[in-house]
Amino acid sequence: MRDYFFRRMVATTLFVIMSCLSLPSAAQRVLQRVDGMLTRKYRQGDIDTAYIMRPQSKWTVRARMNVSGAMIEAEGSDVGRHFKSEMEANRKTTLSMGVSYLGFTLSTSLNLAKLMGKYHDYELNFNSYGRRFGFDIIYQDAKNFTGWHDHEGMERIVLPDGLLSVKTLNLNAFYVFNSRRFSYPAAFSQSYIQRQSAGSFLLAASGMGQHATLDWEQEMQLKMTNVALGAGYGYNYVPGQGWLLHLSALPAFIVYSNTSMTFGDTRVPLHYHFPEVIITGRGAVIRQWGNKFVGMSMVYNFTNIGHEESLTLHNTKWRIRTFFGLRL
Repeated sequence: MRDYFFRRMVATTLFVIMSCLSLPSAAQRVLQRVDGMLTRKYRQGDIDTAYIMRPQSKWTVRARMNVSGAMIEAEGSDVGRHFKSEMEANRKTTLSMGVSYLGFTLSTSLNLAKLMGKYHDYELNFNSYGRRFGFDIIYQDAKNFTGWHDHEGMERIVLPDGLLSVKTLNLNAFYVFNSRRFSYPAAFSQSYIQRQSAGSFLLAASGMGQHATLDWEQEMQLKMTNVALGAGYGYNYVPGQGWLLHLSALPAFIVYSNTSMTFGDTRVPLHYHFPEVIITGRGAVIRQWGNKFVGMSMVYNFTNIGHEESLTLHNTKWRIRTFFGLRL
């Protein structure tokens, strides 16, 4: 399957190149001027080329497989009795192929389980990894959560698929201080190459919005809006030629929180309790040789709000991506 998608990417790239070559001479001159302008912009930048550099090639084709998941945990006390619930969504797997030209990327993805009618949720992932700035935006509309609920003095209750419906929006942005020597794109978009090990302090801004509905005994709704600011650190380790290992953590403390639960017609606000945090972790392993590269990357989001003496909520969202690419 991966070979099939890779052959499709190469064929698409060759088709685009041949189409450009068949244009009239006047149009080709215009394209050449545009290409020259984009190339200069792509190559220029205040970087230390002993540590990071742009690939020499203009085109990059890649095949990807993405696996993502989500979990919601609730824990607290009800009239002096402890309770805990855990709900996990079905994992989502997609195959995608993409073509990049001087940093501009066009890609398409395919969810085989959705085509076969086995996956009915919706998820959108959009990310941008620049040299100084970058962000991840993740939107999920899921109705396939399953799990359990434990209540002190009662037997465990199994919560089947269909009881919980959740819409979640996660936003995580960062700013890199040492952008001359440390490259996020080297680990996550391969539009740079990390030549020597380097790290950087990072600024972080995170946000999360969620609307959950649980249809169990009586309908319960949860509405949550959180904004957080923080700082962290990222490091690109180059153990040898052609290798790159990345690890970064961005803890952010919630500075604005508006969370409430509704039981029937009764609305109960959840008051802020320090510390409430949104933590974003990223990791990657890249191996490249010649004009080829292969690797795996991970993005992990964790949100904690509330207090265990009343009610605390934990939200976990993660994505793992494996990829293979060719620079032309």
